[in-house]
Amino acid sequence: MFKRIQTLLTQKETHKKVTIRGWIRTRRDTGSFSFLEVNDGSCLANLQVIADKDLPNYEEDVSKLSAGCSVVVAGTLQESPAKGQDVELQAESVEVVGWADPESYPLQKKRHSLEFLRSISHLRPRTNALGAVTRVRSRLSFAVHSFFQKRDFAQVHTPIITTSDCEGAGEVFQIRASGETKEKPFFGQQAGLTVSGQLQAEVYALSLGQVYTFGPTFRAENSNTSRHLAEFWMVEPEMAFCDLDCNIELATDLLKFVLQDVLANCVEDLALFDTFVEKGLVKKLQDVVNKEFVHITYTEAVDQLSMLKGTFEYPVEWGVDLQSEHERYLSEILYKCPVIVTDYPASIKPFYMRLNDDEKTVAAMDILVPGIGEIVGGSQREERLDVLTRRMNEAGIDLEEYGWYLDLRRYGTVPHAGFGLGFERLVQFTTGMKNIREVIPFPRTPGFAPC
Repeated sequence: MFKRIQTLLTQKETHKKVTIRGWIRTRRDTGSFSFLEVNDGSCLANLQVIADKDLPNYEEDVSKLSAGCSVVVAGTLQESPAKGQDVELQAESVEVVGWADPESYPLQKKRHSLEFLRSISHLRPRTNALGAVTRVRSRLSFAVHSFFQKRDFAQVHTPIITTSDCEGAGEVFQIRASGETKEKPFFGQQAGLTVSGQLQAEVYALSLGQVYTFGPTFRAENSNTSRHLAEFWMVEPEMAFCDLDCNIELATDLLKFVLQDVLANCVEDLALFDTFVEKGLVKKLQDVVNKEFVHITYTEAVDQLSMLKGTFEYPVEWGVDLQSEHERYLSEILYKCPVIVTDYPASIKPFYMRLNDDEKTVAAMDILVPGIGEIVGGSQREERLDVLTRRMNEAGIDLEEYGWYLDLRRYGTVPHAGFGLGFERLVQFTTGMKNIREVIPFPRTPGFAPC
């Protein structure tokens, strides 16, 4: 019976016949046998295999194994006399499934730079760091779904191909079908890849009460930074009968829940990141789970930042959006914890955000975290038809094209709210990785789309 290495190392049931499948990390020969380090991707640790020279294919196969070769090993699990490991596998058979030429295989027993690994994205998951990132990412995804399902949210699969630009910034990948003409577009009108599932999620929130979407989104932004991708994943809940305070509470609960889950279930992988990527990472995550978030308004944030003249590359003044350096200063230096910033100027926020009574600000909120800056952005949505219509006119939005969105306010409108959580930024924050390209399996950036 095949067993995953993680299971064997956790259960430590010795004197059992088991079979494992995986890839060779190293081979070390002694007088009468070879030590094989085998990893199957289930965990960070390898399982040590003892392969005696009396195995029938030792000279032909086992003695030629090198990093990257795939094997199936059957044998008996036994206690290990070596330090640092509880069990090892005494091989009774070693089948070589696939060879890896040591002269050309790029992953050898040494530390490789993350920049180099990006150039071999098809092989980098076999390294300790990228394998750990993948397991943490998977666990965070599981935790996101668990959080919403436990709270009776319905998942909605919003379209990837859309005719609406939720953010209104024009950074949309346009779609052109084969044989399509300007006069006769494939979808009857111009379409592109979605920048957000929010507007469509609102449709279902105003029918089912509370929903969420979790999927890929796209931005045609020519930005080559450590924080931006052309393709990334977003978690976007929408809730009917919910105001800004309700929205903030849900976002805070979500962050604490998923981080608590990964702290409990990815101990080994987080320890790797804490040692080699970001010292104090585990404590940082524990602090987010255990401590209250600071809550300030945009105006208060600007007042605080304006006193630090000469500190920032970009000037701070009321009516200008906060830059990453401002967000990180607030969360990393000034408050040293996650910061919730609310009530942004209406002039810098999209049309769908609810206008406050002062007619100058909107019921928006961002959650800023150390090392990343904004990780969550959301708002109470404008539920008043007359105000929404006015805001859309001011933004130059075609009311006829968005007639379906206005209908949601014509027929049974209610206060409602939602937010977007950038999933890659969450993975970055959780692992301490400095570049967002390391936390998505196949990064897409300007001039770069491997595999």
